[in-house]
Amino acid sequence: MSRGSLSRRGLLKGAFALGGGGLIVTAAGGAVVAKSSGLATRNTPTPYTNMFRRPPVLMPYDEGVDGEGPFQKYRLTQKTGPASIVPGLVTTIAGYNGIFPGPTIRVPRGTRTEVRIKNSLTLNRINGKPFSTVTHLHGSASLPQYDGYANDHTHPGHCKTYRYPNWQPARTLWYHDHNHRTTAANAYSGLAAQYHLTDEYEAAQLPQDQYDVPIVVSDIAFNADGSVAFDDEDNAGLMGDIILVNGVPWPKMRVKPRVYRFRILVASISRSYRWRLSTGDPFYVVATDGGMTPKVAEVASFRHSPAERYEVLIDFRKYKVGQKIELRNLSNKNNEDFQNTDKVMQFEVVADSGAPDTYQIPKTLDAGPVPWANRGAHDVMKLKPEMATARRTVRVERKHGLWTVNGETWDDVEKSGFKRVLGNPKPYDVEIWDLVNESGGWFHPVHIHLIDGMVLSRNNTPGNKPYAWENGPKDVFYLGENETASVLMQFTTGDGNAGGRYMLHCHNLIHEDSDMMIQFAVGDPGANDPISSDPAYADESPEQPVTYAPSYPLGT
Repeated sequence: MSRGSLSRRGLLKGAFALGGGGLIVTAAGGAVVAKSSGLATRNTPTPYTNMFRRPPVLMPYDEGVDGEGPFQKYRLTQKTGPASIVPGLVTTIAGYNGIFPGPTIRVPRGTRTEVRIKNSLTLNRINGKPFSTVTHLHGSASLPQYDGYANDHTHPGHCKTYRYPNWQPARTLWYHDHNHRTTAANAYSGLAAQYHLTDEYEAAQLPQDQYDVPIVVSDIAFNADGSVAFDDEDNAGLMGDIILVNGVPWPKMRVKPRVYRFRILVASISRSYRWRLSTGDPFYVVATDGGMTPKVAEVASFRHSPAERYEVLIDFRKYKVGQKIELRNLSNKNNEDFQNTDKVMQFEVVADSGAPDTYQIPKTLDAGPVPWANRGAHDVMKLKPEMATARRTVRVERKHGLWTVNGETWDDVEKSGFKRVLGNPKPYDVEIWDLVNESGGWFHPVHIHLIDGMVLSRNNTPGNKPYAWENGPKDVFYLGENETASVLMQFTTGDGNAGGRYMLHCHNLIHEDSDMMIQFAVGDPGANDPISSDPAYADESPEQPVTYAPSYPLGT
């Protein structure tokens, strides 16, 4: 699609997607599609008028201890549901249990989970095709057949039971759709939620309960009738004009004069953010994708790409009751911004009837012992470059009109019978991967499944050091325009796991759907086949009830 114009296919598709109206603007250089909502003024949300809400916490329907240790079992149903997002209109979303974000799942480390996910969707409202799904628990060292492999489809009327080991250190994971070629549309429709792995180490060092707050940030556009407006015609990206926090546009949250921990997940499909508090006060970064950071970073702002998770502390003790503080978005290069995309949410300090908060913000954190240390596993943040047995280059670029990784696409993987791999390290091998972005007009968040990695260096920072906020274990690596990040990682698959094939891809989901994805193998490439080892099955049983934990009052 050329700048300022739409192809015939694009016009037809846009007419379907926009419905009641809206504006499509192709950004300079064709970098992204920016979409302005077609809402009437009376239906357009106003920042800081809606109350903050937390996603419900899903309770297991069964739990206990067996010969392998403690376990919990959960049920989720992918289905449509009504959502009151914009004033006066109802938006039909496709979500886990019919809500967006889906319910949070909280699991103690060392407790295995079975998550039974039934696809009760029919046709995708965006593309008119059967609504097939694949669920990826992002951040989990799962077996390949439970990792959300893009071609491991669960078709409408089918069900798959995912099994997660949960042996990793405490962290904020999230589960989202990963269905090949419709990942962006499916996630944009609502298939995303957080999953918390907890343990005694993070519980002893970081705020808990009411002061441990999940934040799912996304951007979206709406048609005049309140339906979701989507367009990926240019295969480059999509950025909407309305910012949602936990599915609420620009909410306001009541906070007490205490220290709060925010688990911030960017679930946008293309937009990145640069956070800043309106007061200029700092964030304290205490965890990254893979859990707690060895050193706490005090930063005034930091950038955050799709799929990254940052846990930050904000100290509200310095503010007076009634004071309002905004979480703002300074944006980054090659984002498309609208009138209010510089705003995210507002905090209002309220009185606290309890004892004063004596929590001391830590300087360092201890994530606890390393699982499988007796088998050669290491704390990723204590790896040394000299441990590496191989060094590989992963180059992301637009080549011959295609989004590629090392000049290849997922289409090449499919044509090889899913045998083509970037590399084949053994379990517990340590390697350095140089992630190179040579797409000057785009940033790419590169996600490597299975691993936690440590950023060793960057080519665009003083001393080539990692940014202060990313000095923790990570699985998504923000590559800005013409940036290179060198990442040290270990391929720890867990006890008894022979390995298998895992994906790596750009987490601009429009790019991923346009085939910017390849795979690597750990150990035996034929082990744990991700498509055939434990496929989805037909299920006509009635939907079973689910239970949620008691929630905190609206707005807190």
